[in-house]
Amino acid sequence: MAQKQQARRSRTVRSPENGEQAMIEGILEGSPDAVGVVVIRLDCGCRKMAAVSLSGDPASKIIMYRDNAQSICDQCKDDHGDAQRVVKQFISWKATEPDQATMTMISRKVFGH
Repeated sequence: MAQKQQARRSRTVRSPENGEQAMIEGILEGSPDAVGVVVIRLDCGCRKMAAVSLSGDPASKIIMYRDNAQSICDQCKDDHGDAQRVVKQFISWKATEPDQATMTMISRKVFGH
């Protein structure tokens, strides 16, 4: 019985990826021109996100957040999520993603490589 309750609890705990996905969906919903959301994960656990348009330009403001926290960490408040602290960056594309050439162009424009 205790194992079933523990298993149920472990399924309802929100992982950072679940919170991140919810934020991505919210950003896409509020950004009609967006084809995807740029996600930058920082070493402190905070994330920077922004919608990106078909031309590779920002389609929303940059949003910084941290899972299960009232606000971003003090380090991010000081340095605004410095690029030297990036641990992973990617674009989460809409379900109707652009063709491969366009995705490559947008990625190069956003990330510079």
